[in-house]
Amino acid sequence: MVSQTATPPAPADTPAGAALPVYAPGELAALAARHGLTMSGARPSLVAYVRQLWGRRHFITAFATAKLTAQYSQAKLGQIWQIMTPLLNATVYYFIFGVLMNTKRNVEDFVPFLVTGVFIWTFTSSSITAGTRAISGNLGLVRALHFPRASLPIALALQQLQQLLFSLGALVLILVGFGQFPKPSWLLAVPALFLQAVFNTGVSMVVARLAARTPDIAQLMPFVLRTWMYASGVMWSVDTMLRGDRVPHFVMVMLECNPAAVFIDLMRFALIDSFGASHLPPHVWAIAAGWALVCGVGGFVYFWQAEERYGRG
Repeated sequence: MVSQTATPPAPADTPAGAALPVYAPGELAALAARHGLTMSGARPSLVAYVRQLWGRRHFITAFATAKLTAQYSQAKLGQIWQIMTPLLNATVYYFIFGVLMNTKRNVEDFVPFLVTGVFIWTFTSSSITAGTRAISGNLGLVRALHFPRASLPIALALQQLQQLLFSLGALVLILVGFGQFPKPSWLLAVPALFLQAVFNTGVSMVVARLAARTPDIAQLMPFVLRTWMYASGVMWSVDTMLRGDRVPHFVMVMLECNPAAVFIDLMRFALIDSFGASHLPPHVWAIAAGWALVCGVGGFVYFWQAEERYGRG
C-alpha cells in the first residue's frame, strides 16, 4: 500500500533541482496548527459557537426587524396586516366552529377564548414555517458571508415574536371589549410567552436543518401544522372534549401534554377570568418549561451539528 503524502509548493527561493520536502498528513496538520491555519468552514466547538452568536446579536436583531418591516411593504395596508391576519382567521373559525358546529356552547367567553388561541397558535405556526426557509431562502447570504448559521432561524423566530408583540394590542382591545379587564394574572403571560418563544426557536432550528437538506419539508409542513392546530384546542376546549370516557387514556395524556395546547392554555389562564386552574392539565408549568428546555437546547445542538454543511451543494 502506498502511504499518502503531500508535497507543498516550493518556496520562491528554492534552488532549481533541489528536492522538495514531503509531509505525511499528520505532519501537515501539525504544520498548519503551528502557523495558526484552520480548516475552512469547520464547525466550531459548541461553546465557541455560542460566543459567535452572542457577537452577532446586533445582526440578528437588525435582520429580524428588517424582515418584519419588509414583510408587508408591497401591501397597501402595510403593517396593519400583522393584526388583520389573525383577526380574519379568528372570524372564519368563529363562523365555522362557533356558529355552524356550535363549539361555543360549552365554552364560557368563547370569543376571548378563540381569539387568544388563534393569536398564540399563529406565533408557533409562523415561527416553524419561517424556519423551513431559514437556510434555503437565504442561500446567497449563507454562501457569501461567514457567520454562525443559527443566526438565521433565531432571527426569523425573533421576527415572529416581534410581530406577536405588535398584534397583542389588538388582542387586549378585544379582551377588554368582551369584559376581560387587566388584572395581576395578566403578568403570567410574560413567562408563558418566554417559554413559548424558546420552544418555537428550537423547533424552528430543527426544521431549518431538515429543510436545508430536504426542501420538500417546506411543502409538507402546512399539512403537519394544520393537523397539529386541530389537535391543540385552538377553536375548541380540550378540557371539555376529554371529560368522561370519550377517548383512551393515552390519547388524553398526549393531548394534555401537546406543547401548543399547553402554551395556549397558559395564555388563556392568564388573560381570561372564566378559564381557571381546573382547565389546566396537572403540572402545566413544568410541562411548558420541559418542552422549552428540550426543544430549545436540543434544537440548537441539532442545528449546530450540521453547521459546516449549510449552503453546500
